[in-house]
Amino acid sequence: MSAFTLELTPAHHELVRRAHAFAEDLIRPAAAKYDAAEECPWDIVDRAAQEGFYNALFYADLIADPTGLSLPLFLEEIFWGCAGIGLTVVLPALALSALNQAGTPEQVARWAPEMFGEPGDIKLAALAVSEPQGGSDVANLQTRARKDGEEWVLDGQKIWIGNGGIADVTIVNAVVDPELGTKGQAMFVVPKDTPGMEQVRRLRKLGHRASHTAELSFENCRIPAENLLGGEGKLEHKLEKARRGEGKPAALGTFEQTRPMVAAMALGVARASFEYACDYARRREAFGGPIIDNQGVSFPLADLAADIDAARLLCWRASWMAANGVPFQLAEGSMSKLKASEVAVRAAEQAVQVCGGWGYVDDLPVEKWYRDAKLYTIFEGTSEIQRMVIGRTLTDPEATATPVHHHLPGDHGGLSRKFGHGSLARARAGEVFMRLAKKAPEPVLRLGGKLASPGT
Repeated sequence: MSAFTLELTPAHHELVRRAHAFAEDLIRPAAAKYDAAEECPWDIVDRAAQEGFYNALFYADLIADPTGLSLPLFLEEIFWGCAGIGLTVVLPALALSALNQAGTPEQVARWAPEMFGEPGDIKLAALAVSEPQGGSDVANLQTRARKDGEEWVLDGQKIWIGNGGIADVTIVNAVVDPELGTKGQAMFVVPKDTPGMEQVRRLRKLGHRASHTAELSFENCRIPAENLLGGEGKLEHKLEKARRGEGKPAALGTFEQTRPMVAAMALGVARASFEYACDYARRREAFGGPIIDNQGVSFPLADLAADIDAARLLCWRASWMAANGVPFQLAEGSMSKLKASEVAVRAAEQAVQVCGGWGYVDDLPVEKWYRDAKLYTIFEGTSEIQRMVIGRTLTDPEATATPVHHHLPGDHGGLSRKFGHGSLARARAGEVFMRLAKKAPEPVLRLGGKLASPGT
């Protein structure tokens, strides 16, 4: 298991440099065009593929980073460029996460390449979970999957599906045993142009307009039995555990990994808004000087500076936990998504406020960021859902009896336990040194002081 550290490796810094350059040189200059046209940015997705940012192995490599930091670092930079274009670039990674979580190695090898394609032959993927009547409530799914001979048959509706209807591969969450609630669900691969899957309509959105979002219908949609993620043996084993009151929902493992991802996306929008507001406030002069000299402007920005950093640390911790298989006992993934999404909305709103009338028209990018930011408090579970998930952990006395970090794994033995910083042995040694210091010669005292100084 990798230790949780805030120290970035040379590879991390290079990833950030490349991603930021791509966002600054290609994504941000095209953001207004695709936002206004509400079109899928095919050319930028193709360039992302050329840069190595759009393929299954790239995202698998980011997810496999034991520090957990590669993926959030990359996402923050790309979404700093444009949330709508960024979402189009990374949407297949959400579907890939579900495929990795639920599928067999053979299924991953079969379908992962079909989710991305290659430069010059771009393909798309979609993850279809949300439904019209349920939204974030996965316990209220109505889409059904029933076995019929050597096929599974899907019937139901899905809505707010990124790349829905145009994806080459759609991962669909459906109920196979209604009596088991969320534990009676499974995920299926539905290829493009499968009879019975149709795009009902493309949705026109407040923000993220460069990302295609649609409503889908499944009516007698037949897929081969082999398209059940994990296979029938694994499904039957899971259902048996559910009947004994064990196991967890099919989509839960995916959400555990994707909620920190969404937090990182929100941080990109928050940072873009915050940086622009600060720069504008330094340049804009009124009442005899830059408006950032006024506390009415600088204080809200100071709060945002602290809150964005706090949300980023929550995101990094949750990402590290997901990468190392550490359970979210206190809903740490939901904590990261909740705080990052809400600070994104506040940062974008403050950027509009700082820019005044210019912030309300599309001469400046802040009105777009304001529209984009709101999505993060809604998708992948609304803020209310995140609070509900966190709130449920508060009912467990053992979970709330100690600070969050007490639940994280660590080295519980070895010499560091007995002689490490804060140990009783070091405390006793310090007492002895302080007594001897009263009588020791100055050179010895200087040497002892160096040995006892912080960081030794």
